Amino acid sequence: MREAPGLSVIVPLYDEALNVDAVVEEVAQVLGAVYPTYELILVDDGSHDGTFDRVRRLQAADPDHLVAIRLTRNFGQSAAFTAGFAAARAPIVATMDGDMQNDPADLPRLVALAATHDVVCGWRKDRKDAVLTRYVPSVAANALISLVTGVRLHDNGCSLKVFRAEAVKRLHLRPGMHRYLPAIASQGGGRVTEVVVNHRPRRFGHSKYGLSRTFSVVGDLLHLHRLMREALVPPTPEAPLYQVAERLGGTA
Repeated sequence: MREAPGLSVIVPLYDEALNVDAVVEEVAQVLGAVYPTYELILVDDGSHDGTFDRVRRLQAADPDHLVAIRLTRNFGQSAAFTAGFAAARAPIVATMDGDMQNDPADLPRLVALAATHDVVCGWRKDRKDAVLTRYVPSVAANALISLVTGVRLHDNGCSLKVFRAEAVKRLHLRPGMHRYLPAIASQGGGRVTEVVVNHRPRRFGHSKYGLSRTFSVVGDLLHLHRLMREALVPPTPEAPLYQVAERLGGTA
């Protein structure tokens, strides 16, 4: 059996064919020397642009590090992260976006903090996004989430996060709940911290999020405490959050 990885990195992909090669290359450059047994879990969330063709080729070229998962359709980021959590084999699990705006160079610093924290969150203090459609709604949403959950963060929406595996593998998320992962994972006394990370302009493709996300957050907050409880003890029966069409690499 292949040696278990020391770090699992999960990257959800939705129509990111122009970015995925660079993501894999950058992660390898950053982690290869520091965490040589890392695994990079690429979750294709129903792409239509040939993303998984590229993922399949990349996985075949580096089967020791890459795990490729293709979902049957577009289920959303919560489902993609959950599929990655289920596949992750390392005691430390990191998440990041597949659009190249998160900087893998920040990963070692966040992973080091996982020695004393259960959840380490990136803070995109200097965001490279449109002010009216991304930055302003994000500030409003983060203020509301912090007020309701009591977990004070500047940037709940930053995908660059590091978790102790036991904090996330037990969770039962619903669509859209990835936005509240720090609060959900910290239930029961989990230690959460936040650090400033680099944020880069998007080079290829376009954002899948905008003003509508803020309205979704407002709706969620009306019953967020119940949703947080159900993430630990889900109702029965529990509907599946995603379906896997194909998996390459890793261990079942």
